[in-house]
Amino acid sequence: MKKIAVLLLACFGLSAYAQQRDYPIQPVPFTSVKLTDKFWTSRIETNRTVTIPASFARCESTGRVKNFVMAAEHKGKFCTVYPFDDTDIYKTIEGASYSLAEHPDPKLSAYLDSLITIVGKAQEPDGYLYTARSIDPLHPQAWAGAERWVNEGKMSHELYNCGHMYEAAAAHYMATGKRNFLNIALKNADLLVRTFGPDKKHVAPGHEIVEMGLVRLYRITGKKEYLDLAEFFIDQRGIKKYDAKSKDEWLNGMYFQDNKPVVQQDEAEGHAVRAMYLYSGIADVAALTGDTAYLAAIDKIWNNMVGKKMYVQGSIGAVGDGERFGDNYELPNATAYNETCAAIGSVFWNQRMFLLHGDSKYIDVMEKTLYNGLISGVGLDGKSFFYTNAMQIKNSFAGVATEPERSGWFTCSCCPTNVVRLIPSIPGYIYAERGNAVYVNLFISGVGNLTVNNRAVRITQQNNYPWDGGLLFTIDPVKTMDMDLNIRIPGWAQNEAIPSNLYSYEKTSAQLVEIKVNGMPVNYQMQKGYAVVSRKWKKNDKVEVTLPMDVRRVVANTSVLDDNGKVALQRGPIMYCAEWKDNNGQASNLIVPKDAVFKPEFEAGLLNGVTVLKASVKRINVDVAEQNVSTQNATLTAIPYYAWANRGKGEMTVWFPEQIKYVDLLTK
Repeated sequence: MKKIAVLLLACFGLSAYAQQRDYPIQPVPFTSVKLTDKFWTSRIETNRTVTIPASFARCESTGRVKNFVMAAEHKGKFCTVYPFDDTDIYKTIEGASYSLAEHPDPKLSAYLDSLITIVGKAQEPDGYLYTARSIDPLHPQAWAGAERWVNEGKMSHELYNCGHMYEAAAAHYMATGKRNFLNIALKNADLLVRTFGPDKKHVAPGHEIVEMGLVRLYRITGKKEYLDLAEFFIDQRGIKKYDAKSKDEWLNGMYFQDNKPVVQQDEAEGHAVRAMYLYSGIADVAALTGDTAYLAAIDKIWNNMVGKKMYVQGSIGAVGDGERFGDNYELPNATAYNETCAAIGSVFWNQRMFLLHGDSKYIDVMEKTLYNGLISGVGLDGKSFFYTNAMQIKNSFAGVATEPERSGWFTCSCCPTNVVRLIPSIPGYIYAERGNAVYVNLFISGVGNLTVNNRAVRITQQNNYPWDGGLLFTIDPVKTMDMDLNIRIPGWAQNEAIPSNLYSYEKTSAQLVEIKVNGMPVNYQMQKGYAVVSRKWKKNDKVEVTLPMDVRRVVANTSVLDDNGKVALQRGPIMYCAEWKDNNGQASNLIVPKDAVFKPEFEAGLLNGVTVLKASVKRINVDVAEQNVSTQNATLTAIPYYAWANRGKGEMTVWFPEQIKYVDLLTK
């Protein structure tokens, strides 16, 4: 048991080695939380039984596994498209390892060992591992460059592959205690230490994540060279001489977050996934080194992203050309890009920002992303996906740059395998600790086994979240103990649509949050978005929280031009959309008047069980032949945004006009 505890500490935030600095708040490992919640357990189980096997099968059928086999033999031709295709195997191993930690499966464990053996044989004697070159070093894949690392600053993805390998190897070591994959990763990391540094090669990684991976290995081994190298890579950004006058993000370095040193950056910019991984890595290094300049930079960048560059359902990365952030308030609906991987990266970063600052606003953003713009990326069947996540689909709009229907796989299939590794880790985002304070961040039914100031305490959550706002917590310490229970009161329950002025509610609500302990109302202090209940806790103490769940009309900052005169719909943490299936074949012709009253209805047989919103609205009818426009009364049925596109191909919209301003004649 002691060995497993050390592994958990090493892999999930708490270091197995005595470190002078770290995140002031520490997450409770996902293996210490057992879920009973239907909303998330069904997704985790589908991930285990459907998504993981399908991902491995596709890694085999598409040639991703074959690439490693050929690399070991140094013969053949790289048989997939991108040099980062190696990471699809790594990410699936990572997700499968998390699953193994909760669901021991000898057959899956043996399969992972067989894959790890194939990966290990592809590793070169000095630790280098990159199939796009090793298969045929004289004729590597086009993005790789003629020699090792020469194209790393742009598109080779050599260090990106390393980072995902480290993440996967750490997860596998944690889950199994085996060192077979970890030893491969450490051999590769030692090569990086010998290759890069102040008196060695200098490069700003083209696609970040190696920084996060090196920190993960540092936590396991205590080898400071790994942390130092992560910091070195971060500090290399902005040193390369790009064309500062160019407005082309590729030429000026902005696409790679490489146009200026990170401590001088103050906007979320460039490729959105790269950015999320960089900012997460900066947070890791800042926590471990105490670098206040890093902290100041990512604080400014976060404020810019949440204040000017985030969609209402939590997605980021508006522009398809470069999969990148646009300008401030550039948030178009018809061409919204919103890569699923960017949403996953946002979860990583916001969790880290909370661990640094202890402010609930980061969890508010994380929750919005989790329940909306992230899980929209995977179908309810667990084997169909969105690479991008649209805000509007019109049958006849030829300029739509997003997928109108889900796909089982993509040539660039980073998103499905990223989903594989994120979903089983959800229990690790629920609780966190600092001294005698426990933070309850997510409301997911289950049992958490915590240790607070060296005393064991069990917290049991019972709720029907996100459909119902009634929350029940049972506190069971081994012995009576002092503890500060910090319960997040979501911004949406305090008339705050998002922690900025980017979105707001059309009307404020007078409903209040109620908290009772053992049936009696209690006074509590609000600190950084948390209701702090401080007392001596004894076995079977009950805490009841009632969150208001009225339907809210969301409006955007007037600088978001696409959303002027429109409203979006929210209930609890869930954002809603209208889909063709429920609305007479169209969604783009609906008007939601200011006096429309929405009624929530739970439909157990729809989309695995969802609360829908219904209201009397107006429908626009356009008769092109007769050149006639009319309106009629209609019933709008809105479904959770995450659930759209699970019933076929058709129209969808998130934003609804409140009155007719113009009529788009591109109708069906």
